[in-house]
Amino acid sequence: MISNQNNAIGIFDSGIGGLTVANAIFDLLPNEQLLYLGDTAHIPYGTKSAASIRQFCLDITHYLLQQGCKAIVVACNTASAAALESLRQTWPDIPIIGMEPAVKPAVKASKSGKIGILATAGTFDSVRYENLVERFAEGTTVLENPCLGLVEKIEAGLQAHPATINLLNKILQPMLEEEVDTFVLGCTHYPIVKEQIQSIVGPNAQIINPAPAVAKQLKKRLEKLALLRQLPFEGKHQFLLSKYNLAFENTLKRYGKVPYSLSEIDPSKVFSNLI
Repeated sequence: MISNQNNAIGIFDSGIGGLTVANAIFDLLPNEQLLYLGDTAHIPYGTKSAASIRQFCLDITHYLLQQGCKAIVVACNTASAAALESLRQTWPDIPIIGMEPAVKPAVKASKSGKIGILATAGTFDSVRYENLVERFAEGTTVLENPCLGLVEKIEAGLQAHPATINLLNKILQPMLEEEVDTFVLGCTHYPIVKEQIQSIVGPNAQIINPAPAVAKQLKKRLEKLALLRQLPFEGKHQFLLSKYNLAFENTLKRYGKVPYSLSEIDPSKVFSNLI
């Protein structure tokens, strides 16, 4: 197992969404170095087969470990649902942290007993998600929406565009009519439009972003393995894209709390089968 405290934390997503998780990690673990890979060549993951997503994740994780990463954060709910178990089986000695929709805290927070889950079809179709609902949502009404097209609008930088607001209204209004009062952002892209969602659901509705909980879990795992970096990282955090994306760069500038470099990587250096 890699045991150098000063090695980077590897994080990946299909694109922009994982930046919300990276942001939470920066806040909680400011000493750490981050190596981020956005698989923009294969976006969106939510409409692809579980087998394809699993292979993407295996290839990306292998690449990040080759770069010396001491831990891996799968900053994508769809990828976590499809591949987290396979990744942990393949690299049992590496701390691998994944995402899951925050069903348990949503059930606890809801006063109406009705929660809305915003995720992707890939997440909803997974055994991992099904088990979450069975374990924690008994007696609670769970409304789901796969938010078709929302990831693509966010990736295009159209967060505040009228078409995006219209799509969010179509997604959220049926939930509001059913008295849903707590909404789970079950895709790491969705916190980027949290402001727009809040304006539709109203100030009293609760919106749960799981990114801070993922950062806390990462810290816990690194502490247990004595892998927390002790001295501040003074270089540039690396952000790699499998296909250049202007909206990613613009979002990174907005989230950019730290010095960073952004570059496009040759997909053949990462993926075993190019699609």
